[in-house]
Amino acid sequence: MVMISEATGLIIIIIGGVLFSIELLHPGALLIIPATILIVGGVLYLLIPSFLLDSVFGPIAVAIAAVVSAVGTVMYYRWLAGTHQPLSTTSGSLVGEEAIVIAEVVPNTLRGKVRVRSEIWSARGDRSIPVGTRVKVVHGEGVSVTVEPIAPEPPA
Repeated sequence: MVMISEATGLIIIIIGGVLFSIELLHPGALLIIPATILIVGGVLYLLIPSFLLDSVFGPIAVAIAAVVSAVGTVMYYRWLAGTHQPLSTTSGSLVGEEAIVIAEVVPNTLRGKVRVRSEIWSARGDRSIPVGTRVKVVHGEGVSVTVEPIAPEPPA
């Protein structure tokens, strides 16, 4: 019975460690809470298996440990992550930015598309601008931008 308890406790801890590792690789997946609960539960299972399995108070102890570890993890995660205002981009804030045309800009339509930074915006222009052309955002309105080609630098 002792070997089964130790193996079960270790398996629970390993599963918690895997979830914790996934959270480190992909922050924000909220796997840190179940990972912490599994790690704490596995340690409890290793230290006091008979109390957890044979006592009426075992499930209560596991529930209390889970709540305490979850609350502690959430408090730590909030402290670690810090607070900041959400990022938002408006078309007006893109004026002056350089972009690349990814779908041909056709005069007086919104069929064109440009990549500004890492975002894709509908684009319009006063002339046709082919795919791959570097452009400058000269105006932003709603969910679209107005662009002009950037003149190539003259050879020196």
